[in-house]
Formats: sequence, C-alpha cells, structure tokens
Amino acid sequence: MNAPPTVFVIDDDQAVRDAVGLLLQTAGLVVETFPSAAVFLESTAVRRPGCLVLDVRMPGMSGLDLQRQLQQQGYRTPIIFMTGHGDVPMAIRAMKAGAFDFIEKPFQGEALLARVREALQLDALERRRQIRRAAAAERMALLSPREREVLERVAAGQYNKVIAAELGISLSTVEIHRKRVMEKLQAGSLSDLIRMLALCDEG
Repeated sequence: MNAPPTVFVIDDDQAVRDAVGLLLQTAGLVVETFPSAAVFLESTAVRRPGCLVLDVRMPGMSGLDLQRQLQQQGYRTPIIFMTGHGDVPMAIRAMKAGAFDFIEKPFQGEALLARVREALQLDALERRRQIRRAAAAERMALLSPREREVLERVAAGQYNKVIAAELGISLSTVEIHRKRVMEKLQAGSLSDLIRMLALCDEG
C-alpha cells in the first residue's frame, strides 16, 4: 500500500509546529512534525511522498542546510520555507536553489494551505514522471547499439532509406531494426518513441 502524501513540518519552535500542524490537519491533510532538520533526515520521511514546510533559521542544521542535503541525496520533495522578516534574503537564496515557495511570518492560514496543496500536486506529478522515466529506461536498455542508432534517427524524422545510407546497411535491415525497436519499447507510434526518448533524456 502506498504511503499517503504527507506534509512534513520542521521547526524548532513547538508552538509553531503545533499551530501549523493543526491548521493543516483541520484542512484534512496528513501531517508529521519534526523539531529539527537532523531528526527529519534520520527518519524514513525523506523517501515518502509529500512536501516540507520548513523554517529557514534553526539551531544546528538550518533549513538551507537541509535543502542542500536533500538535493545532494537526489530528493526533489517540494519545500515551502517559513521565514521571519529578517530571513527574507535567506529565503530568496533558497528559492534560487529550487525551493517551491516561502511564506513570511506571520502568514495567513489560507495562503499557506493553498501553497501546500499546490506543492503536494507537484510532488505527485513528479513521482508519476519518475515512474514513467524508470519504465522507459528499462525498455530502452533492451535495445542493441544498432537498434538505438536506428531509433535516434527515426525519432529525428529521417526516412528509412536515409538511415540505411548513413549506417551502411540495407533498407530491409533498417525496417527489421525499426520493427524490433517498436516491439521492445512497446510503442504504438512514432510519437510514443519520441516521448520515451524525451523521458530518458530528462533523467
């Protein structure tokens, strides 16, 4: 059973954790709170679907430090930073580093809820894309080097006779390779092939 999308609230101030957690739970969202970035990193939460609502300035590992750690480990979980007025320059740096958004304290509950919902949608979209990307890469690995050469030329819009001339093989051999490529990639059309190549290139 897949884990439900969860909002992970990370703040060293328990009053903030409680208030934000209650706001999100009242809106029907699944919430887990953490008193520090280090505690979050040590949990299984980093691998689960959801988004982070994260304080920029915390003792020990700051919000920016956690953002860097997650990026280095390959996690793309959307991050919404909570900032005090004096932390806005830090939040801007976080946005440039890929954060989803930052909300300045004190913030309106509805504003935070709206951004959290958008962040959860983004995370779900990205995870579906990762699944498609992995499936495409798995099928692409079945191709021989010659089949891959034919695929790239077919996707570029070249005619079979042009591909045959470029690769120094017969037209019938190109047609056989092309048929095998379609079968191995389980593609029904040229547009399917192009989409798979694009997915693999994203990775």
